[in-house]
Amino acid sequence: MIFKRLLIIIFLLLSTQVDAFQLKKSIQKKVNKEVAKTFDTKNFALKSITVSSDLNTKLYHKTHKSNLSKIVQENQIIGYVFIAKAPSKTDQFDYLIILDKDLIIKKVKVLVYREDYGGEIGSRRWLKQFIGKTSGENLKYTKDIIAISGATISAQSMTVAVNTFLKDLVVFKANNIL
Repeated sequence: MIFKRLLIIIFLLLSTQVDAFQLKKSIQKKVNKEVAKTFDTKNFALKSITVSSDLNTKLYHKTHKSNLSKIVQENQIIGYVFIAKAPSKTDQFDYLIILDKDLIIKKVKVLVYREDYGGEIGSRRWLKQFIGKTSGENLKYTKDIIAISGATISAQSMTVAVNTFLKDLVVFKANNIL
């Protein structure tokens, strides 16, 4: 009886860990739509980039199988996509960063925002501030990135998330991952 309960608990723990590494279909659909719009194509594939556990310990964002991918069209890399979560006031929001093949940010998009307030960070007008940024840059909220009244926590969080990814880009480049 105890053995059966232990097996059930282990199974539940493992199944939630596997699910943590998979993008929900609704998120994947939004990612595909944004990539298609950004690169003006429907013929592409997302190929997951595997990061070794040793390298993962050096990163600020811990990567897993489904959150960092190359965008491939006709056997050519046309860009990269990174999907992650960032904290808001009481929850988290999902976002993506799309890079061109030269590792320059082409688009940042909030995919799912789960708060009643602060959703303004999802506006194209505000997010376009991140376009053109590349590894080595360090953006400062209220100096380089315009503050949003009523969305301070989420706007700061998004700025930190992009900065963190830009730092990880340095590590990816140094280790020939991207």
